[in-house]
Amino acid sequence: MSLPIEAALPELTRTLMSARSAVLEAPTGAGKTTLVPLALLREPWAEGKKILMLEPRRVAARAAAARMADLIGEKVGETVGYRVRLDSKVSAKTRIEVVTEGLLTRRLQNDPELKGVACVIFDEFHERSLNADLGLALTLETQAALNENLKILVMSATLDGARVAKLIDGPIVRSEGRLHPIETRYTPPPLNARIEQATANVIMRALHETDGGLLVFLPGEGEIRNVARLLESEDISGATLLPLYGTLTAEQQDRAIRPLPGTRKIVLATAIAETSLTIEDIRVVIDAGLQRSARFDPATGMTRLVTQRLSLASADQRRGRAGRVAPGVCYRLWEETETRALTPYTPPEILTSDLSPFALDLALWGERDASRLKLLDPPPASTFAEAQDLLRELDAIDADKRITVHGRACATFGAHPRLAHMMLRAKELGEGATAAALAAILSERDVIRGTKDADLRTRLEAFDGGSANADRGSLARAREQARSWRRTLDVKDGRLDMHAAGRLTALAYPERVAKRRGPASFRMASGRGATLPDTDALAREDYLGIAALDGAGANAKIHQAAPLTLADIEELFADHIETREVCEWSSREKAAIAREEERLHALTLAERPLKKPDAAKLAAAVLNGIRELGLKSLNWTPELDAFRARVAFIRKLEPD
Repeated sequence: MSLPIEAALPELTRTLMSARSAVLEAPTGAGKTTLVPLALLREPWAEGKKILMLEPRRVAARAAAARMADLIGEKVGETVGYRVRLDSKVSAKTRIEVVTEGLLTRRLQNDPELKGVACVIFDEFHERSLNADLGLALTLETQAALNENLKILVMSATLDGARVAKLIDGPIVRSEGRLHPIETRYTPPPLNARIEQATANVIMRALHETDGGLLVFLPGEGEIRNVARLLESEDISGATLLPLYGTLTAEQQDRAIRPLPGTRKIVLATAIAETSLTIEDIRVVIDAGLQRSARFDPATGMTRLVTQRLSLASADQRRGRAGRVAPGVCYRLWEETETRALTPYTPPEILTSDLSPFALDLALWGERDASRLKLLDPPPASTFAEAQDLLRELDAIDADKRITVHGRACATFGAHPRLAHMMLRAKELGEGATAAALAAILSERDVIRGTKDADLRTRLEAFDGGSANADRGSLARAREQARSWRRTLDVKDGRLDMHAAGRLTALAYPERVAKRRGPASFRMASGRGATLPDTDALAREDYLGIAALDGAGANAKIHQAAPLTLADIEELFADHIETREVCEWSSREKAAIAREEERLHALTLAERPLKKPDAAKLAAAVLNGIRELGLKSLNWTPELDAFRARVAFIRKLEPD
């Protein structure tokens, strides 16, 4: 069966014969992900070279590679292979490499020329991930300065093609027409209905009204589990429930994608299934209309997950899944009129994300100013400045914002700068294995389910020996990741030091080192407050290293932390602790106070009386006290009172 993209391939190949860059706009289901790389591989300019194709997610990368290999009658890892985090299938024969977006940045940092690469394809660029934006900007610099023969192709179904074409200075090639017609049915939930129950109801309705497999879009893993539980109490005989989200194993993800003969498949998925995937036995899409994304708040320095309405582009992408292999049906859990109110596109990550990895990659590239890159959207100045401040705190860049030796090690480590810094410093302290385990735990949502215990030592104990409340899937992923990081650190697996959790956490989150200021209340080095329930054992600790908190309000709720000591803080942050003299008026003491303080940013770690205060500063403090208390606070003698009265009388008579 021919695919719509085939009609556009002659124009695309002609365009790339004369142009170095191009944009391909092709509707969902057109076949661009699998047919375009194979077509370009046959072009003269690609002879003897590789094509790199970027995918936003691991499952999409593996699926695209598998489909292309199948089309040419080979196994994955021969002509077509893939590279994703912790997994790859490539060989000396491989000429098409499908990679996740972050791996392109690593490759460019190691080989800025991209030797032996004929073309870089950015698939599903409309998702506008931070790694895709950065990867495109760096690839454009490579093309301009180091590899003038390199081709760049940006592809998407829902892209603002004109903006991208202007950015990369290339023409637009369009593939028209959808593969199969899709009927849209609007099924708004009853007022105040929970989204999980409403979704389960529509699934049951679709099972009776339609044929073929169902792909159900939900905002997150929790909602997927809840809908699955609701359906298990219904009569869904003849159907098989399959989850599909990012933290599942490759085998579990692939099972949801593969055809399942003899049964109707109900795939409960997050946005992971929006792009680049053809699930062959899907005929029905059910869209709950929500998406969950990370939002970074530069005011608090924290990232939180936000559930919100999806964009129109995402809604169209999801709807398109229903018509990939046959006519389909899309159920939308909202009123038809609400579609017109959807935002056109999901905001790009560069506008909403933590930019510290981005800033570190730029520093490694040799660039301190993001405005000099070719980006569709510049990063917010305040967020980028905060990212650079954090890197300075982690000793990853110097005062001139140039990368340090330590920063270079962090950038090439393959982890968030906070975690890379923690693990590298921990190795120097002889705690590399514990740090690798803690970093892996912090990379998961939580390895223990349903706990109100904030203590990270509990999670390390679960990692080390298991726990009745442990999330087995999260633990398995964390252990696999920890093994990988131990190899990178070149440290052996060993017994974990639970007592190191606090000081290791402090290394990763220096601005969240906290000192108790009252019952269950803490002040962080950033100056913000943080609280724990009175019943939490950590509430009685003098100092904490905080890894996770909710970020809301003046006093954020602590979710994950571990105790540390003043000695830990003084050892770890000796270069950041300042000693200063303070002369000030104390309203409580009604006296001028002179003291010496040791401070870690907003935290006072120690103070002692100042034996020889600066006379001018002490006089200024006394004057502030007199202004507060008034002249009556001075020890006036009767003679001085009489003198003041005479002066006041003369002033009254002769005010000038």
